[in-house]
Amino acid sequence: MKINVRQICFILAFYTAASKLLLYPIILSGYSGRDLVFSALISFAVQGAVVWSIAFLSSKTDKTLYELIKDTLGEVAARIIYGFFAAFFIFCAIPPLFEQKLYVQAIFYDTIPSFVIFAPVFLFTVYAGSKGLKNIGRCADVCMPIFLISMAFIFFMSFSEVDFSNLLPVLKTPASGVFGGSLKTSFFFLEPAYLLMFLGNFKYKKGDAIRLTLSYVAGAAVVLLFLAVFYGIYGELTSSRQFAVSKTSLYFSAIDIVGRIDLYALYALEIVMLFAFVLNIQCGVHCLSKCTGLNYPELWSAAVNLALFVIIVTLESKLSAMQNFFTGWAWIIIILFTVAAPLLAWTLRERRRP
Repeated sequence: MKINVRQICFILAFYTAASKLLLYPIILSGYSGRDLVFSALISFAVQGAVVWSIAFLSSKTDKTLYELIKDTLGEVAARIIYGFFAAFFIFCAIPPLFEQKLYVQAIFYDTIPSFVIFAPVFLFTVYAGSKGLKNIGRCADVCMPIFLISMAFIFFMSFSEVDFSNLLPVLKTPASGVFGGSLKTSFFFLEPAYLLMFLGNFKYKKGDAIRLTLSYVAGAAVVLLFLAVFYGIYGELTSSRQFAVSKTSLYFSAIDIVGRIDLYALYALEIVMLFAFVLNIQCGVHCLSKCTGLNYPELWSAAVNLALFVIIVTLESKLSAMQNFFTGWAWIIIILFTVAAPLLAWTLRERRRP
């Protein structure tokens, strides 16, 4: 098999959390205010249920999603559907790409032109994007200890400044704000689509559905705790603080004496964030190979990254308009590919294990 359950568990836990530590808390708090934790809980509950359904489906079949579609609808339909999935993953790579570009520039290299700093990142994404599922799993193994140590360090430096009374009173935000915040930030929740790509590429054992689901729950718990800590520090100012994870430890008392020691954790955490981002490219390349029948991952990775580079150059001056588009309309696409598609996978024939 190309990837194992342990590695998928790491992806569902640590990539899930790492991808939601920069702009997600800021955008969410703008809609849900002090009830941002409840908005996030709604998103995680819906996505967690879909994650469980895919994990349980994996106990019923050894086939990949492509094979299930081909056996039910034919190879042409399978290629077309994988073409749509390729477009979906490339589309979903746009927000985290801008997120990473702005973050690297603002936090680490604020005196150097942004393209000078960020352009080399594309060398990494072209290389990593051409690697298959086996490499994705190995990267998840590497990221596990990095994430755990980095987040433990950041939480340790943050708790002394948290005032959880900022979260009170709870559930006073109008329902439109709580549910609207969940809907408008849905483009941060792609985990069921990733799991669909892993379907049939790992050996299922009894109880793995629960393990996979609990791993996603663990990632959700980290994010929910981080949201509470972040809002507990900044209160009503939360929506105006950029790059949340870089701001939670700013008031740690030892920083005045020894300097920004939190930057070491942020540097390390950036590694996990980059691998979480590049997973979109890797899945997009995988889908393009299946769609075209041309297994040239290096070529497809270069093409995808070139398209993303053109997008980032073209839209650099239109960041606000891009964010408004994703918060306003991306939920339609997200629901289609991360909720509807996984549930429709249960209607495909020949699921039964031999």
